[in-house]
Amino acid sequence: MSLERRDYAGWPDSWWLGNGEVELVVPPQIGPRVMRYGRAGGPNLFHNFADALGRSGEPDWQNRGGHRLWAAPETPSSKALDNVSVEVAAEGLGLAIRLALRQRAEPESGLEKEIEIQLAHAGTAVTVLHRITNRNSRPVRLAPWGLSVMRPGGIAVAGFPPRLRQDDRLLPTNPLTMWGYTDFSDPRWRFTRRFLLLRQDPAATAPQKAGLFAENAWAAYAVGGDLFLKRARACAGAEYPDFGCSVEILTNAAMLEVETLGRLATVEPGAAVEHIEEWSLHRAPALDTASDEELAEFFYPLVAGGRDG
Repeated sequence: MSLERRDYAGWPDSWWLGNGEVELVVPPQIGPRVMRYGRAGGPNLFHNFADALGRSGEPDWQNRGGHRLWAAPETPSSKALDNVSVEVAAEGLGLAIRLALRQRAEPESGLEKEIEIQLAHAGTAVTVLHRITNRNSRPVRLAPWGLSVMRPGGIAVAGFPPRLRQDDRLLPTNPLTMWGYTDFSDPRWRFTRRFLLLRQDPAATAPQKAGLFAENAWAAYAVGGDLFLKRARACAGAEYPDFGCSVEILTNAAMLEVETLGRLATVEPGAAVEHIEEWSLHRAPALDTASDEELAEFFYPLVAGGRDG
């Protein structure tokens, strides 16, 4: 295990956390954000926007890339500034190291955001805990929302809940949510019986987004031979943002985002809500040509937690 303080993209004294197989980077001047996750010495799976690197203190919100924490549903205050320093605490946990990142309450929203990252001594798995505390004097209704900005040129995939025969269940199983700009005739989309795929294309200027609900909420992104997988648990019967989404995928010409969402809750003053994602890296299959059955054979063991890349 290693934990170092050195420069990252112009941010001095950034926290580099690694175990010889994967590494993560957290600049303390912004956030809470994770700006890098990738194999040790390999390319970053997250996208970083070059014009927003190495700086802080801007008067407006910056889409620097990496992984961030927002509150859903999306409102103008979602883009509250995260351009100031965060508190970072490092803790050894036997065979793991945990970094805790806390931003003081945002003036725009009155919300205090925290991310805790835990990396084991071996493998690629990372546990990411998101916490939002209400520092307002009134209750706020929100859901924690983890957004990972992936580098261009890859393909995202998310799994539908288990498919059934008509006589197995008469009621619907899940929503498939569209935004006003969603166009399922766009060739970047691909549907199979059990999966939804979206290709990132730097030449395609129109954004695309869709969301769905699954109790076993997960989304993956394949690029450059690597596959980034994030998993979370959702609760059937609970209320979720955006017509009931626990997973969302967004793309534009610059990047693609894979997102999971926690349940909506009325958060009293001083109370907090949490949302946990499990990250891992794997060798990517050929998502553009794989059949529904081939996708199932690859992804079902992964999302059940049976393999680490």
